Amino acid sequence: MEIWVLGALGRTGRAITAELTARDLPAVLVGRDRERLAETGSKYVVADGVEAIAAEIRRQRPAVVINTIGEYAATAPAIARACLPGGHYVDLAADSVAVQRLLDLHEEAQAGGSTFLTGVGFGVLATEAVVVKLCEGQPMPEAVRVDALASVAVEEGAVGVALAATIVDALTTAGLGANPRTVTLPDGETVRAATVPSGELIAAQRASGAPDVVVSSALAPTSPVTRALVPLLGRLVSIPAVRRFAVRRLAAIRTKAAPRPRTHSWGHAVVTWPDGTTREGWLRAGEGMDFTAAVVAETAARLARGEGKPGADTPAAAFGAGLAEAAGGTFLL
Repeated sequence: MEIWVLGALGRTGRAITAELTARDLPAVLVGRDRERLAETGSKYVVADGVEAIAAEIRRQRPAVVINTIGEYAATAPAIARACLPGGHYVDLAADSVAVQRLLDLHEEAQAGGSTFLTGVGFGVLATEAVVVKLCEGQPMPEAVRVDALASVAVEEGAVGVALAATIVDALTTAGLGANPRTVTLPDGETVRAATVPSGELIAAQRASGAPDVVVSSALAPTSPVTRALVPLLGRLVSIPAVRRFAVRRLAAIRTKAAPRPRTHSWGHAVVTWPDGTTREGWLRAGEGMDFTAAVVAETAARLARGEGKPGADTPAAAFGAGLAEAAGGTFLL
């Protein structure tokens, strides 16, 4: 029973591998750099590119595959299908295109006895879990607003292709950065957030059934200058050649280490019913990347134990809001 971590040498992959190791789970590192993989002292698989990775999955049949290589809209379908039949797939996608693309594989996963989960991390789960909690035992609400307010430390080093592609692709999202506002957190700190049509939107709609769902994020641009530039930049990077160039240049930029900007990360939701009833809730977590690593490790452990239901889903829909608590989150309702 092996759990493969694709992109294991990146920041996210390393954090997830550390969590798996701490739980005595059999992590196998998958990457393209044989020398660096060998230096870890862990079991590893060398595979460069989606086709090579998929071929190794079909050949070696790991129990669970965790995809951290990014560009999930392009990489997830082929890698997830390689897990069929019977193997399970997890990714950290947060953009709406990638999340929906994996959810569209539901019938294939169900028929193959596999579980495909997307949005497994702070992004998606932190808000989805609060919506699930607030809507338990209630009729369908009229409207839902969710806020994804991660607090993430910056690691010194290159941005990397996975994060660079996520940032560039976000620029093409309609409505990015709209309606900026200041959110006061339960601990008294404040954070600026703005609209971002993301995977959180899909998860909140599925969890609530509400026809009106709005998502904002602390990672969305909120300054007037940046928001004014977003439509132009979005049109430019929608050109394939420009996108590839932008991803390469951004991936090579080196960042300086910086502490997380706020004490906690927060998922927030406000749910309103047709009769005017409103419920509000928060999920408090620690540093956003640490929470993500814990969520992925907990999810992989459950899948490896055979606790998943065949099909494609988001994390709280698959395992309930308690998954967020198992990863160290605390609800304030």
